[in-house]
Amino acid sequence: MSTEAHKKDAPKSVNVAIVTVSTTRTLKEDKSGLWMAKRVKKEGHRLVLHEVVPDEAGAVASTVCDAVENRSAQAVLVTGGTGLAAADVTIEALRPLFSKELTAFSILFSQLSFDQIDSAAIVSRACAGIVSQAVVFAMPGSLKACQLACKALIFPELSHIVRHLVKG
Repeated sequence: MSTEAHKKDAPKSVNVAIVTVSTTRTLKEDKSGLWMAKRVKKEGHRLVLHEVVPDEAGAVASTVCDAVENRSAQAVLVTGGTGLAAADVTIEALRPLFSKELTAFSILFSQLSFDQIDSAAIVSRACAGIVSQAVVFAMPGSLKACQLACKALIFPELSHIVRHLVKG
């Protein structure tokens, strides 16, 4: 089946959770998460969770698992904690949960980031993978990074990816 046929057969609306990883931001101050929440609705999807969790691997992993298992999230957008600081543990929290990794997401995001911020893109550790029957995307916490990832990569393919997870 072609990509075009898959996209035609994809669900029109997806359950999406947003998890912001930060020890300094509150939900009201979560510019990236708030922008993504608006975009989720604009794209015709359903927001099932928007939460800020501390930079702790256990908190990140348990919130993502809760979103998938108890909130019926088919996609989880995780923002923050992808840098190089000791407190940046999002990737380390998520990778063990992945049954499969979408390696092209990291590569394409890095390429797009390089076009915008030059060699500083090397510091980003964005990734994506499958947790149970949901796709999880982890991206930097900056608003521009979230906008780039969502507009260029995530939302154009979200329903298509979920279609693969649901229908095989």
